[in-house]
Amino acid sequence: MTSARQTTGPCQAWPEDSAFIREVLDRIGDKWTVLVISTLNAGSLRYSDLQASIPGISQRMLTQTLKHLERDGLITRTAYAEVPPRVEYELTDLGRSLRDAVMAMAGWAATHHSEIAGNRAASELTGVGRGKAAVSASAG
Repeated sequence: MTSARQTTGPCQAWPEDSAFIREVLDRIGDKWTVLVISTLNAGSLRYSDLQASIPGISQRMLTQTLKHLERDGLITRTAYAEVPPRVEYELTDLGRSLRDAVMAMAGWAATHHSEIAGNRAASELTGVGRGKAAVSASAG
C-alpha cells in the first residue's frame, strides 16, 4: 500500500497563483534586480550613474532590468525635456516596500561570501555531496 505524498512549503498556500508568484519571485530574486533596487535605495539616479554604480552590468542587462522593474511598478522612469536629454529612475512605493528584503539579501551575501567561497573551493576538491574518503575509494 502506497502512502499519500506529503507536500509542504509556501506553494501550498497559493496553488492557483503559483506560476505567477514564481515569476514574480524570479524577477525580485534576480541578481541585477537586487542590485538595482538596493542602488536606488539612496534616491533617484540617472541611467549612467546606475550603470557606474553596479559593476559588471552590461548596458543591455541594465536596460532590460529597468524595463521589467518599470513594467512591474517597482520603479518610475522620468524623462526631462532638456538638451541633452535626462532620464532618472526612482523606486515607487511598491519598490520601497521591497527594499528591506532586497537589502537583507544583499547584506547576507556580503556577510557570507567568504564562507561560500571556501565551501566552493572545498567542493572542487571533494565533489558536491561526497567526502574525500568516497572520492579516494572510487579512484582506486
